[in-house]
Amino acid sequence: MYNKQGFQSEHKGGCGQMGRGRFGGQWGRGKFGKFWGGRMGMFGQPPINIEETDAAFTISLYAAGLDKSKVTMAVKNDVLTIAYPGAESDNQEPTDTGYTYQEFSPRGFERQFQLNGKVLIDQISATYTDGVLKATLPKNPETNKPAQTITVG
Repeated sequence: MYNKQGFQSEHKGGCGQMGRGRFGGQWGRGKFGKFWGGRMGMFGQPPINIEETDAAFTISLYAAGLDKSKVTMAVKNDVLTIAYPGAESDNQEPTDTGYTYQEFSPRGFERQFQLNGKVLIDQISATYTDGVLKATLPKNPETNKPAQTITVG
């Protein structure tokens, strides 16, 4: 399973620590030139953690202030998509909210994850608590074989 978002950019950033970060190659991201390639390519996307246990993968997506009824999760062609339309897609006139200054509002996003046949798709579950969306993806025992140890002689 890998995060498909990192592969979707046309520009791969610059070289060295100022561009691609620690991954380099196809993991480069961003569209702001050599310096900003690795720094701002994912700006606006909620950060994620992916945890792997013996039984499942858990994706934790930090996105505070969401209306959980608007979050969508779908699997198509073995790709999990987590999306949120955000406040800007409500097509409503701006209302007087009473804010004197406002720096944050729930923005729309879409994150995609290639599953590679390693997940039991019909058993995926998700919860949203304390600003963290947790998706639990149970492993498919048929395709998740333990690593084989090879002795070097």
